[in-house]
Amino acid sequence: MLAGIDTHKDTLAVAVIDPGGRPLVVTNLANTEAGFDELEALLAEHHVDRIGIEGSGNYGRGAAVRLVLAGGIDVVEVPPSLTSRERSSRPGQGKTDPVDALSIARITARETSLPPVRLAVGQAADLRALVDYRGQLVHERTGLANRTHAELHGLLPGYQATVPRLTAPAFINSAQQLLLDDTRVRAQLTRRRLDRLAELTTEIKELTAVITAAMDTVDTGLTDLYGVGPVGAATILGEVADIRRYRSRHAFAAANGTAPIPASSGRTSRHRLNRAGNRTLNRVLYTMAITQIRADTEGRAYYQRKRAEGKTSREALRCLKRRLSDLIYKTMHADLAGAQRAATGASETVNAATAPDTTNGQGQLRDRASSPNPALRSSQKTAPTAGRNATPDRR
Repeated sequence: MLAGIDTHKDTLAVAVIDPGGRPLVVTNLANTEAGFDELEALLAEHHVDRIGIEGSGNYGRGAAVRLVLAGGIDVVEVPPSLTSRERSSRPGQGKTDPVDALSIARITARETSLPPVRLAVGQAADLRALVDYRGQLVHERTGLANRTHAELHGLLPGYQATVPRLTAPAFINSAQQLLLDDTRVRAQLTRRRLDRLAELTTEIKELTAVITAAMDTVDTGLTDLYGVGPVGAATILGEVADIRRYRSRHAFAAANGTAPIPASSGRTSRHRLNRAGNRTLNRVLYTMAITQIRADTEGRAYYQRKRAEGKTSREALRCLKRRLSDLIYKTMHADLAGAQRAATGASETVNAATAPDTTNGQGQLRDRASSPNPALRSSQKTAPTAGRNATPDRR
């Protein structure tokens, strides 16, 4: 049997269907610990082995964590776009929570390639919380800076020669000095905005330092990639959580919106821009691509080859983003393999240490030159080489 859950702040709409898509149970449960107990009992009663959840990273996170930890059930994430499409394919039934839950269940039964739910716990959850909070501060500062620029244009025409932007403490102080003796009401309000901008800038800088310090404790190759700083790497780790959620580099590209969508018809064979996917990851890839294009990197060489083939600047940029997506996918799998090797090595070391000594101490007399070099921590990594940081040379 299969099931689908439409999550909300207070309730969980649950639908259980048979393999043919016929509803067996459609009900509402509380989005609380008691409701999770009822949900587990319901799924066990109907022998559900696969369940889809819409919003497992938001209101459905508690239910998703409970079901994954309980084990025995394949828990997958259903995108809202698929739910809307499934619902619209059955006109006349309207939109209700039970209808959405039934649509989610049918999508779960039909779509075999849905990714597992993203359970950002531990370090990944902490990084995502830090990056999200920093993003909120940056968004607030951007909106406030735009409004302050508009006010300054009216109060001090030509001020931009002295204050070109309001995202640096020096320019904020300059703007405050320009308005120091102005007693107009709008000037007083603008000074308040400038004070708030100074506070936001300081807090963003402090939070960036916290994220950088947190990334120093993470053994990952993402920070070695050209165009990925500590904040970008933390964003990727927080959003992806576990790279094994994606069965291939193509699935990862589709999930982050860098894989184009086929849009062919008749004799016309073409692809169009993918505006779906995780836009946060897509923005990191965009920043990485722009940074590589501006420097002497293999990413820039790849971009120039695509331009020489006749592609527009935007098309070439999208091609580069797609290749960088593959590079990030490969790097995260390398990190995972390294962590697994380290865990295996630690386990073998413990076993060797606890095993009885049958060599009369001779095993300790080994040549130090024959031992492997110790693994470097992320804070001890050498300068990245062009071969590792650059885009894979593919056409």
